[in-house]
Amino acid sequence: MEKENALVLFARDPVPGKVKTRLGPLLDAETICNLYTRFLDDSLDKLRRVNEADGFVGVYPALETGYFNHPGDLASVSVFVQQGEDLGERMRNAFVEGFARGYRRVVIVGSDSPSLPVEYIRMAFRSEKDVVLGPATDGGYYLIGMKGRMVEVFDGIEWGGDRVLSDTLVRIKAAGVGIEALPVWYDVDRPEDLKFLHSHLNLLRLAGGTPEGEATRDLLDRINFQGTLYIL
Repeated sequence: MEKENALVLFARDPVPGKVKTRLGPLLDAETICNLYTRFLDDSLDKLRRVNEADGFVGVYPALETGYFNHPGDLASVSVFVQQGEDLGERMRNAFVEGFARGYRRVVIVGSDSPSLPVEYIRMAFRSEKDVVLGPATDGGYYLIGMKGRMVEVFDGIEWGGDRVLSDTLVRIKAAGVGIEALPVWYDVDRPEDLKFLHSHLNLLRLAGGTPEGEATRDLLDRINFQGTLYIL
């Protein structure tokens, strides 16, 4: 423990046919897996840029591919395998472990938003509320953070549905704790999300915007969205 905050990236081991499967109607499994590794590249870049927190990567379901075994890229990041029967239990366990280590605030962020501004993550660490949520446009959330103690908000949630955020808010209200909402952002799960991401990243580049999603954009520029990867 070097800092008082912990930032945990929740990620999947990039196995073809096991990641981002809802993109299947648009791309083949190998291309989808290559794309997800770019999501991870961009997510890890954000992790390293949040200087106010120690970085962790929680991998699910196991460490098999070797992607997370690059000491040069992950020298300042601790990697562990997520533990739990469902996403809620795995997040709960990550919070419990973080607080047991003595961290003041623990923030978990997903790997499905390569365009997410790193400033939104920094905002989560500046909050003084008990719980911070980053609402996603699909009815879930891209980030959740807690301060000082575990707040029980994960039981009884139907993970993957469109009521994850609303049901979580009900549980936060019932717990009687303070909450701060970050700006709304989007995850990339469906073909239409991916096409929007590609357009968004190119517009950001034209506008001279933030460097978010550069690795993802590089690959998207070589995909024709009919399942064929163009190698330039």
